Amino acid sequence: MSRVKRGFKARQRRNKILKLAKGFRGGRSKLFRTATESVDRALNFAYRDRRVRKRDFRSLWIVRINAAVRPAGLNYSQFIGALKKAGIQLDRKVLSELAISDPRAFERIVEEVRSAA
Repeated sequence: MSRVKRGFKARQRRNKILKLAKGFRGGRSKLFRTATESVDRALNFAYRDRRVRKRDFRSLWIVRINAAVRPAGLNYSQFIGALKKAGIQLDRKVLSELAISDPRAFERIVEEVRSAA
């Protein structure tokens, strides 16, 4: 049986990895074996952190809402519970954005929630 060298396909595969490793420091961007390890690790972190980002933002929104309702004499959990009872369907992202960009509108929502509860 004749020998198969796989030159073109092997180079293509290596170049794909080295392209993904562009910008890594030292041999991690130049040497195929270390680049492969680094790229695999980086892709795993990227996959994980796309999910972690969602958790981080949700906790940030909760902290912002809590800080915004404290002057009104409420805490976060009381506010969210009363918000559900009042039938106001705004998510945490929108509420935190309102608290930052339009405090008057947020205050009106807090008053509406208080009157409903």
